[in-house]
Amino acid sequence: MISIIIPTLNGGPLFAEVLKSIASQDLREKYELLVYDSSSSDDTVARAEAFGAEVIPVRREDFDHGGTRSMAARKAVGDILVFMTQDAVISEPGSLATLIAPLKKDSPVAVTYGRQLPAAGATLAAAHLRLFNYPELTLERVYKDRGNYGLKTVFVSNSFAAYKKAPLAAIGYFQDDLIFGEDTCAVGRLLLHGSAIRYVAEATVYHSHNYTLVEEFKRHFDIGVLHSTEKWLLKEYGSAEGHGASYVHSALSYFLSNKAWSLVPDLIIRCGVKYLGYTLGKKYRYLPAVLRPKVSMHHNWWRK
Repeated sequence: MISIIIPTLNGGPLFAEVLKSIASQDLREKYELLVYDSSSSDDTVARAEAFGAEVIPVRREDFDHGGTRSMAARKAVGDILVFMTQDAVISEPGSLATLIAPLKKDSPVAVTYGRQLPAAGATLAAAHLRLFNYPELTLERVYKDRGNYGLKTVFVSNSFAAYKKAPLAAIGYFQDDLIFGEDTCAVGRLLLHGSAIRYVAEATVYHSHNYTLVEEFKRHFDIGVLHSTEKWLLKEYGSAEGHGASYVHSALSYFLSNKAWSLVPDLIIRCGVKYLGYTLGKKYRYLPAVLRPKVSMHHNWWRK
């Protein structure tokens, strides 16, 4: 049995496409669909129930990236838990089966995650970020690989990821009270316990974000906050700053190869905004408490 778990909040028409893409999957196994809805005011709940999902209501103020997913994982009956987000559309009928295939083997692989392709309408910056973070090459990583990959060793995304339930339960599922990054922290602990993570490039979803400069700042501020509160991640796997240069070089090459010279200034500004947001996030304790939620994407977290 497989359990597919999706947290939702006003998923809109795109969520209907996500549900259709799940229903069209070629799976031999039975699956249950659990939707944890944070008091949506649109027809998200009705859409989910129409596709046979069990909808569990969650008060918006009670939603927690790790805690809510842990609650879902404990309730789930599946041996394999697939986590998705309401805006990740599975691209091929065989993608889900391909994603979970490594977890059906007797191997150390406890987590898999799929390739995220640029969604329709993705900007050049958004498209490049997906190609940079999700290459075409399938790759498996273990704890000892941290010397080669640094913090990328624990890179993962619960927008399209699958876990063996038993190893996840053994580490207490996902950590509570994180600003976000519950997936990264879980993988970090799983690798410490001898598990492996496999990036399955053949399992694909359409998922990207056209962030404004303000949103880029806020997202990287939150990454900085995560790395400040969870210092063990950087201690065990290395810092994040070292990956910036390779990203800038890759982005410049991508923009120039697409003859988008006019967008290079925006790229430079965007990289500066990301760095500033991340640096400020790591030092968030020095900011006035009233300012912190205003420069964060996850402003509700600061009210806890």
